[in-house]
Amino acid sequence: MQKLNKAPNDNWWRGGVIYQIYPRSFADGNGDGIGDLTGITAHLEYVASLGVDGIWLSPFFKSPMKDFGYDISDYCDVDPMFGTLADFKVLVERAHQLGLKVMIDQVLSHTSDQHPWFEESRASHDNPKADWYVWADCNDDGTPPNNWLSIFGGSAWQWDTRRRQYYLHNFLSSQPDLNFHNREVQDALLDTVKFWLKLGVDGYRLDTVNFYFHDAKLRNNPARGRPSGEDPAVPEVNPYAWQWHKFDKSQPENLDFLRRLRALIDQYPNTTMVGEIGDDFGLERVAEYTGGGDKLHMSYCFDLMGEPHSATYIHGVLTRFEAVAQGGWPCWALSNHDVMRVASRWGGERPEPALLRLAAALQMSLRGSACVYQGDELGLPEAKIAYEDLQDPYGIAMWPDFKGRDGCRTPMPWTAKASDLGFSPDASTARKPWLPVAESHRALAVDVQGNSPDSLLNLYRRLLHWRKAQPALMLGDMILLAADPQVLAYVRSSPTQRILCLFNLSDRAASWTIPGGYNVATVLSEGGLTGAVLNGTVVELKPWSGLFAQLLS
Repeated sequence: MQKLNKAPNDNWWRGGVIYQIYPRSFADGNGDGIGDLTGITAHLEYVASLGVDGIWLSPFFKSPMKDFGYDISDYCDVDPMFGTLADFKVLVERAHQLGLKVMIDQVLSHTSDQHPWFEESRASHDNPKADWYVWADCNDDGTPPNNWLSIFGGSAWQWDTRRRQYYLHNFLSSQPDLNFHNREVQDALLDTVKFWLKLGVDGYRLDTVNFYFHDAKLRNNPARGRPSGEDPAVPEVNPYAWQWHKFDKSQPENLDFLRRLRALIDQYPNTTMVGEIGDDFGLERVAEYTGGGDKLHMSYCFDLMGEPHSATYIHGVLTRFEAVAQGGWPCWALSNHDVMRVASRWGGERPEPALLRLAAALQMSLRGSACVYQGDELGLPEAKIAYEDLQDPYGIAMWPDFKGRDGCRTPMPWTAKASDLGFSPDASTARKPWLPVAESHRALAVDVQGNSPDSLLNLYRRLLHWRKAQPALMLGDMILLAADPQVLAYVRSSPTQRILCLFNLSDRAASWTIPGGYNVATVLSEGGLTGAVLNGTVVELKPWSGLFAQLLS
């Protein structure tokens, strides 16, 4: 096979900040109650003002919307509820005019059961696509072929009366898993990836990137026992957490497909990929999937998207990653469309404003890239959704102990005085938003915070623009200092700069002795970021406060 030359890559993603947009909930451009591509385009100037480098769009492809776009029925077209291909091209052009890269969410592990591929596959045992999905005979007693579980509850196997076999679905039964052991499946998926690259996208966020391959022998997963809530990606009430997921995902064959995918991406200039990893050993998978320069550019797992956020806990996460990194590049996220918003997860019913400022500063100073979920720059708390208003099938199935993902997906609050918080152009004529607007978000709306110099929104803007001028934070190495019950401390260093990062992750004041040589600091204060001269070696850190110290001649 002829080896193709790589296209040039400016590595914009390395140390970059990506802003996740959930299209259904970002902005409604036509007043039908559902966010769309024209609504996103109309608000791209706001996104650019934050100082982020690019956007990640959650799925907008054709879909029956059983899982809100993560069940794709056509990989190469826009669902009419979001607009058209022409609307997408306008969005990309406007984003590029504003200096924003565009990454799209590609769901390769599974399709909708309404995808033509699956409709053909399920029709018989001998059609051309019969082996494009994961089919298996039942046991002698009619039960599924093994003990694998769906993340959304129950068996991962669904009986199909046409083929009289079970098919695998790691998520909803309407989301059958593709069979990556079939090379034709890989080729077809790579063609869909190429389609959007030709339209000018700058990269991909890869959904469930470690779920592509399954164990070909269909061996049972080993028992884990009753969970104690240690998995941040899976609620304790979900039986999925009772297994070690040794055979249903994260198979070694996955690495070779990622190399094929990377070879394709590398033919297009300045492109990148970030993978979502849900695994029993997430940090190890991040390192494995991003090491070597021939697979993913960057990846993230859920270790910072659970409730634990003490200095000791985060020190442990960073220690574990640095021990296995081997050149791998993480993308740190504190929230996304699948987990409770960080304001409520870390801050409870009434989040301390200083904690949210500290979380932003911490995330933006870790070694790696960063992903910010829409609305976290406003400090939005998790919205409370009544059962009768729930849309998420995951939450409906596991109510009330797990309320699902709707609480982090409510409409973005643009205008405090508008009845729909400015979600649509004209609330008086628009349909009711697909999820209720959250009254707790009204005082945090973009127009309110934009006019307040000391707001969290304006802190994000100052923080991200300041960060771009710090080479140590963008690309430097990281050395963790000794673990402390209150203060998380590490040093970021580049050939031209050395920054000591201190964060008091507690509700009590803390003292810290700064090593000699540091004489100035950038302090995280109520007003944002302020400069200070260090007098002496001992600093007093207020609760939920932090500083960046460096040596200036």
